[in-house]
Amino acid sequence: MADPAIRFERVTKSFGPVRAVDAVSFDLPRGALVTLLGPSGCGKTTTLRLIAGLELPSEGRIEIEGRDVTRLAAAERRIAMVFQSYALFPHMTVLENVAYGLSVNGARRAAAEAEARAMLASLGLEGFEARLPAELSGGQQQRVAVARALVLRPKVLLFDEPLSNLDARLRRRVREDIRDLQRRLGLSVVYVTHDQQEALAVSDLVIVMRDGRIAQMGRPTELYEDPADSFVADFMGEANVIAGEVLAAEGGRARLRVGGVEVESAMRAHPPGPATLAVRPEAVTLAEAGGVPGRVVRAAFLGQTREYEVETAAGMLFVIAPASARAFAEGAAVGCRLERVIPLRG
Repeated sequence: MADPAIRFERVTKSFGPVRAVDAVSFDLPRGALVTLLGPSGCGKTTTLRLIAGLELPSEGRIEIEGRDVTRLAAAERRIAMVFQSYALFPHMTVLENVAYGLSVNGARRAAAEAEARAMLASLGLEGFEARLPAELSGGQQQRVAVARALVLRPKVLLFDEPLSNLDARLRRRVREDIRDLQRRLGLSVVYVTHDQQEALAVSDLVIVMRDGRIAQMGRPTELYEDPADSFVADFMGEANVIAGEVLAAEGGRARLRVGGVEVESAMRAHPPGPATLAVRPEAVTLAEAGGVPGRVVRAAFLGQTREYEVETAAGMLFVIAPASARAFAEGAAVGCRLERVIPLRG
């Protein structure tokens, strides 16, 4: 089997008494887009900086494509990084920005500019070579920053919160551009974000971090449909975490006691007894009766969907329903049918 793009072996990074990264181990496959996801202070950016060589580990070993880079400086790792601020030189044209790294590495000016032009063309920026960064949109600046990184032919491309400065519509388009580029070129990419939807949309693999450690690692569908604990369940999209009792579970169905009533739901096998359960907002169907009884305390129409907060004996449930489904007014008595329940392991 080929060496992974990146290997961490019990990597720790301490800043005084604080362990920003705590004995983290993983193998990241080549040609994949891997997202480091987590709340502020979880260790994801420090992990990215350790890969880049901008920080050196206090303990452990880091390999890139089988080569030990633990003590190597950033310039020796063949890693390129696209920063949150893009870090473009404001006084240089687009072409000069992209060619800069090649020129610094000793390429002749004509050769550097020829490679820069080819890279800009591949990213849909042909004709923008003479513009200054201030004359570009946010999405165009992002692509120039990517072009400047890719022209150096890195082994791994790193993105640090690359979409945080863009508005919602542009974020969606640029993340699709990044994903398309990664697949087309077969790049090994590590991508840091705190945005769950962004991680779900672009990733082959997601590493959810908490307090400097890996909370769970897997494909986006795995983390969404089978979270390890309430932290991952809540962080990988909205989740209603409730206490319940498993009466019986087999064949993909379960009988449960939730909020004092017995209900049936789709659920993977789980031993009988008390359990912590997660229910996604879209996995709750509201009806006049049936399921867990409740009362609507908030209702909102969002165009394509309706959102509800429903007070029940099991706790407050957040519900997302399609706009075409029956609408319920605030104060209405409803039954909450749990279509799919996820038993949490921790």
